[in-house]
Amino acid sequence: MPCCSHSSNGKALAFLITIDTEGDNLWSRPRNIKTRNAEYLPRFQELCEKYTLKPTYLTNWEMATCRCFKEFGRDVVRRNVGEIGMHLHAWNSPPLTPLTGDDFTHMPYLTEYPELTIREKVGTITERLQETFSVKMYSHRSGRWAFDETYARILADTGYVVDCSVTPHISRRMQLGSPNGRGGTDYTSFPESAYFMDSRDISQSGDSGLLEIPVTIIKHGFRGLAGAFRRGLRMLPKGNRLARRFFPDVSWLRPNGHNRRSLLRIVSVAREQCRDYVEFMLHSSEFMPGGSPSFPTAGSIESLYDDLEALFDAVQADFVGLTLKEYYDRFKLNRRSIAGTTAQGLLCGPMALGVEHGLRAGQREIPSTSPAPGKAEIGAT
Repeated sequence: MPCCSHSSNGKALAFLITIDTEGDNLWSRPRNIKTRNAEYLPRFQELCEKYTLKPTYLTNWEMATCRCFKEFGRDVVRRNVGEIGMHLHAWNSPPLTPLTGDDFTHMPYLTEYPELTIREKVGTITERLQETFSVKMYSHRSGRWAFDETYARILADTGYVVDCSVTPHISRRMQLGSPNGRGGTDYTSFPESAYFMDSRDISQSGDSGLLEIPVTIIKHGFRGLAGAFRRGLRMLPKGNRLARRFFPDVSWLRPNGHNRRSLLRIVSVAREQCRDYVEFMLHSSEFMPGGSPSFPTAGSIESLYDDLEALFDAVQADFVGLTLKEYYDRFKLNRRSIAGTTAQGLLCGPMALGVEHGLRAGQREIPSTSPAPGKAEIGAT
């Protein structure tokens, strides 16, 4: 039977909800960005509060200046039912410094800008968020998942203590920002579990003071008949596309309208492996009909909420809802006592191995004997 450390309320695993809070349907690369999706967030917040879960709304520039979201976010902060963090899209976050011939089409990564420009953009949006919501910014996720050592250092210098940009097992090297750039960040060798980053190599644990909390992404190891069928499928015309849809290499804790079973399986795996947390992610625009490719209609939104109810109900008994900053505080507290507890055998799995050894021991494939349902993950901003 797995053994895990427990928080004061008796629940061992943290359920972290992260919402990239940004304009409507940015997948379509609009030049005139709208923020109607802010009107749809109260319903989601109400559902979270029903299950005592606390979202972190990682907020970008257009939402920081949106009247509707400002009212919503201030209420969340006032009632202590969530957290406001920072999310930065380089192409429309001031100061505006053109990098390509058409930044709204190419959506360049912040990591492609000069260091001084990165500092100015991080500083400007941080100041705006702190003035708007009257709280200090602690938590961050990068736009288009791009992150590197320079970016991490700037965040730490600006007072951030949490980043959640890492997507284990995923590489975005083939996804260009600037046409003259090297593509996005390759996270295939990064840990699955939380760790303090090394400022010289963000894929390693160190003493930077910036806690990385990777999104929960499970890598599948297909075996037996499922593995053989998957290999055979790849040999057919268009077989790779079918294999990615019905036998995905990875599964995210991210609803897409077709993956309820996969979401529930990830929660089960977290229990089996005695993980310290799971991290859910979605975009604010995905709560609005037509705000994203995944949820184009009112009916698809209702199906999304059915999936959310099923997922939140599944974690109610043994997960505790925390914001990213609250998880950071708990992580630091556990870290202080890790030497004694591991010696006594009170911790196991990625929590114990991770804090002691940089959490690289937490990377394990999940055997799969049947197809993981749901279509392949779409690119996120």
